[in-house]
Amino acid sequence: MKAIRLSRFGAPDVLKPIDLPVPVPAEGEVLIRMQAAGVNYFEVLIRQDRYAVTPELPMVLGVEVAGIVEALGPGVTMPAIGTRVAVPLFAMGRAGGYADYVIAEAASLVPLPDGLSFEVAAALMVQGLTALHLLRRAPPQAKSILINAAAGGVGSLLIQLARSAGARQVIAAAGSAEKLDLARSLGADLGVDYRSAGWTGHVLAATGGLGVDIAYDLVGGPGTGACLEGLAPAGELVCAAMGRFELGKPEVEALLGRNQSVKGFALLPLLTSDTLHADLGDLFAQAMAGSLKVTIGGRFPLERAAEAHESLQSRRSVGKVVLVP
Repeated sequence: MKAIRLSRFGAPDVLKPIDLPVPVPAEGEVLIRMQAAGVNYFEVLIRQDRYAVTPELPMVLGVEVAGIVEALGPGVTMPAIGTRVAVPLFAMGRAGGYADYVIAEAASLVPLPDGLSFEVAAALMVQGLTALHLLRRAPPQAKSILINAAAGGVGSLLIQLARSAGARQVIAAAGSAEKLDLARSLGADLGVDYRSAGWTGHVLAATGGLGVDIAYDLVGGPGTGACLEGLAPAGELVCAAMGRFELGKPEVEALLGRNQSVKGFALLPLLTSDTLHADLGDLFAQAMAGSLKVTIGGRFPLERAAEAHESLQSRRSVGKVVLVP
């Protein structure tokens, strides 16, 4: 089978296609033929050795796959061969999704509804669950909220789920006119280009000078401080850019003086096997009903995984980037 190996850290071209034997499922495991594999920004950071944890190399990246059950390991009777499934490898503590075939625990697989595409299913795993749990950590009902990276995989879903959850005002920040148009089409009340100087002034103006009640920071870096500038007194900053937010002593002192709070966010500790299946089932049902629109911003053949990473790293892409066979 073909797989994409990361043998050293660096630019996108360190991702190399290689030939590997097709793995054999052990007891309790299933072999899945990949039909779509999600590409996430944290994998760009892993490739650059900029993530919170440095992995052991060589490795095959990829923590979410949608595909077809190809073979069953000993003791496994379900799901049947040929079943279309979502494979949340991240919930199993596994990687290896950038490959033609992956091994997964049978009990962790989630069947896909008929008619739901493999690409949409891949998009709703890490990023769909992230958006869902962000809103549980900081409920937006009747509140004014700011979402940065609003046209990305998480941001584009967060806009819609926040609107469904009763947000009073949704302000989207993104880095191009095309991305802001997408954010508004998904339900944002206002789009602000965060490449422009003083962009948080537009956020303050849109809220009558008060600032937003909640800022969901999906970018980190200097963007964290900018989110604080647009945050209301007693507002809440939710940091979902693990290891990338920048808050120095002056910013912390200022937010304490304004009765503001900072809330961390990490997805994996929030997941349980029961809620994982239920939450993915809910996201899949919303996508099937058309109430949750999934934007696929880039489809790349598996062997062009380096181009998929470049698309994410350069911030050219919108929505979800996926690899296909």
